[in-house]
Amino acid sequence: MGRTASVLLRVLGMLWTAPNTGLGLIAGSVGLPFGARVHFDPHTVALVFHRWPWGPGGAMTLGNTILHTGETLDAPCLTYAHRAGHCEEPPVRIGDHERAHVYQYMALGPLFLPLYLVCGGISVRNRFERAADRYAQTGRGWWPW
Repeated sequence: MGRTASVLLRVLGMLWTAPNTGLGLIAGSVGLPFGARVHFDPHTVALVFHRWPWGPGGAMTLGNTILHTGETLDAPCLTYAHRAGHCEEPPVRIGDHERAHVYQYMALGPLFLPLYLVCGGISVRNRFERAADRYAQTGRGWWPW
């Protein structure tokens, strides 16, 4: 695929998931007065709200936004399978895991959230989470089917 086609697909994906991104922008903006900091990360193709002050820790992607409780997306995190005790795997970079979710959102747009919930929500059973872990481990395979 040529560079022009790749850029066009990214722009179309960003437009397709704009409603989800809007939710992320609202949630991220609410965190700004409480210490969150925002910047654009070209590697993940997302606006990242670091030090987002709520949640159990880690990150959550909404379209082309990432709400992250930590300081950097370079931090290691355990895969869902490892945390669930299904296997032992080396930690992955949290930014790579979240970038897979950004790609999933760009492909599925407004369909992402309902499909994600139908597939099990935040759990090791969720094919979206398994695909994001696979992508973070190998750099391939972000598509959940």
